[in-house]
Amino acid sequence: MGHTCRVSWLILTLSFLTFILFSQFPVCQSESRRDPIAKENLLVFTVATKETDGFKRFIRSANFFNYTVKVLGLGEDWTGGDVSQVAGGGQKVRILKEALKPYASEKDLVILFVDSYDVIFASGPKELLKKFQQVKHSIVFAAEVFIWPNRHLEVKYPHVHDGKRFLNSGGFIGFAPNVYQLVEPWNLQDKDDDQLFYTKMYVDPKKRASLNITLDHRCRIFQNLNGALDEVVLKFEEAQVRARNVAHDSLPVIIHGNGPTKIQLNYLGNYIPKVWTFETGCTECEKDTIRLPEKDSKFPTILIGIFIEQLTPFVGDFFERLVNLNFPKEHLQIFIHNTQPDYEGNVWKFVEQYGEKYQNVKVIGSEEEIVNADARNMGLDMCRQDVTCDYYFSVDIEVVLQNRDVLKILIEQNRKILAPLVSRRKKLWSNFWGAMSVDGYYARSEDYVDIVDRRRIGLWNVPYISSVYLIQGTLLRSDLTDRDLYHSNKLDVDMAFCHNIREKGIFMYVTNRHEFGHILSVANCHTGNLHNDLWQISENQKDWEEKYIHPNWSKIFKEKIHIEPCPDVYWFPIFTERACDDIVEEMEHFGQWSTGGNEDTRIQGGYENVPTIDIHMNQIGYEKQWQKFLREYIAPLTEMFFPGYYTKALFDLAFVVRYKPDEQPSLMPHHDASTFTVNIALNKVGVDYQGGGCRFIRYNCSIQAPRKGWALMHPGRLTHYHEGLPTTSGTRYIAVSFVDP
Repeated sequence: MGHTCRVSWLILTLSFLTFILFSQFPVCQSESRRDPIAKENLLVFTVATKETDGFKRFIRSANFFNYTVKVLGLGEDWTGGDVSQVAGGGQKVRILKEALKPYASEKDLVILFVDSYDVIFASGPKELLKKFQQVKHSIVFAAEVFIWPNRHLEVKYPHVHDGKRFLNSGGFIGFAPNVYQLVEPWNLQDKDDDQLFYTKMYVDPKKRASLNITLDHRCRIFQNLNGALDEVVLKFEEAQVRARNVAHDSLPVIIHGNGPTKIQLNYLGNYIPKVWTFETGCTECEKDTIRLPEKDSKFPTILIGIFIEQLTPFVGDFFERLVNLNFPKEHLQIFIHNTQPDYEGNVWKFVEQYGEKYQNVKVIGSEEEIVNADARNMGLDMCRQDVTCDYYFSVDIEVVLQNRDVLKILIEQNRKILAPLVSRRKKLWSNFWGAMSVDGYYARSEDYVDIVDRRRIGLWNVPYISSVYLIQGTLLRSDLTDRDLYHSNKLDVDMAFCHNIREKGIFMYVTNRHEFGHILSVANCHTGNLHNDLWQISENQKDWEEKYIHPNWSKIFKEKIHIEPCPDVYWFPIFTERACDDIVEEMEHFGQWSTGGNEDTRIQGGYENVPTIDIHMNQIGYEKQWQKFLREYIAPLTEMFFPGYYTKALFDLAFVVRYKPDEQPSLMPHHDASTFTVNIALNKVGVDYQGGGCRFIRYNCSIQAPRKGWALMHPGRLTHYHEGLPTTSGTRYIAVSFVDP
């Protein structure tokens, strides 16, 4: 009898405790469910008062996975404070509370609330709901490693053995009745802090238990990037790209770039969910593009801002490329800021020759003493104030735009701010950064090298662009009305500009879908000569080559276009006409021609057996550059013409000779003090002079019509005794090199 009473008492006690427990802590709805939640029972809410670039990205990712999203607050004024700087965001809770009233009793409905300006979906509703059910709580908040905004509440947080401890209000999911009960008590101001409100609900044990709230400690649903950047890597799957948390071995469904991690989110957003994959390449590059009209008369108007802020080579070539852009000049306006007096001639030559072909041209010269940042602001404002200005194209003088369609390509890509990728030849230095350090300077993103080398081709959201970019005029008249975008604390102009753009939530893109050109090195640029570009053979060799080496030079190796007019005398193209002209003009500008006598203090021993009227390369400081020219462009030919002979391309003498009928018309028979000689014609027979040429006496073979820019190469000693034939009128110039003396 006593045993039976004790059992009855135990059963009664357990029943009473069960009643008390569940009256205080309701049964978790997700725990009571065993069937999967249908995706039709999921409704996504977000608050966005403005359709920012980040918001549009959020919507694209939601549409990719077919989420049903209700956007709240569009068109309203934001009164929730500057949440990037101080606590705030209460406006979101107020708006959400009102929107949830119709759903307060729908116990089968699951509500997901997320921010939108800095959030990307990485997976779909099915995975989201499955993970939510597995948590077995009615409300699940995102978690992070930092407590905000009240650090004093840390002691009230439950301890966790593994994972993120603190609540983040940028994302939470729960059953509609529970979520409504969560937000229903809100009675604060819009500028009060939403995260503090939710935190106080969570750290109160009774409210936490009553609402059945937990945090996503291991980032299975929500990934907050702040404090977790080292944990998150891209995971390329066959059909899409995910973010993987390596610390918790999880694949979060929602990625949130909270706090100062917007740049890192933008990096992830270049791939997630399927923006770029190794299989498909760029999947969004053709979205939102436009097509320019076929008729030039309907083209948009572009203001091109040109900035000459430092000594730069090939300035004249820059303006030639500008003139040759494939865009109607009547739809172009030109603004030039030039701080370098040495380039005034280039600027005004362009204006005088082509200025009338453009809508208008404005030049700010060095005499006006307007600094770089102010000039750039001035250029932007010119477009901003002109309602007919559709685009502003900023380009620095050191940019070499070789793609004549660059303006059309950028316009048709249709992004608010877009830079064409340009980099230094064979260098990783480019006009964009893929990442930034904590202190706001350059950091290399994982994909930077692949983008620069065009192993990954697409459209890339980046934190920094410079040197050349296109801005939509409507943007300047809407979101960028601030007339000072190029100042920010002590940052340089490009960093200040990008900082100010990022602060406004505007995305900057760089495209490498086409090859656009490159950036010149300005490290060793000087202005001490007449044609300073001649000295760029080392610093900017490819540009030097394109300007000065004959376009058919490379064909010698494959197509054998050289000529052998005399035995072991090879005739081949080497210089452009521009190279010939610049060398002649440089020598005449220097002007210190020798007398043509035997006594010559310029050479060892002071005596010349076969004198000419000439100027040595070392007299104008060009010996190192000429040495490189011989090594890069002559030595390979020597080894082809004379098999088995390998030259170091060292020269004893290199000089430019001038022949005139009344000065020195010809040259006596002689051997050269060289293993082989290179003789380059620098002007045109029949145009600049009459007569001239070279006769190889042993073979009785003469070359009487040397082509401008073509070279003769022949052995110097022993076999090729030769003479210079008389110049009968005009002036003949040749460049001579005695190689391997």
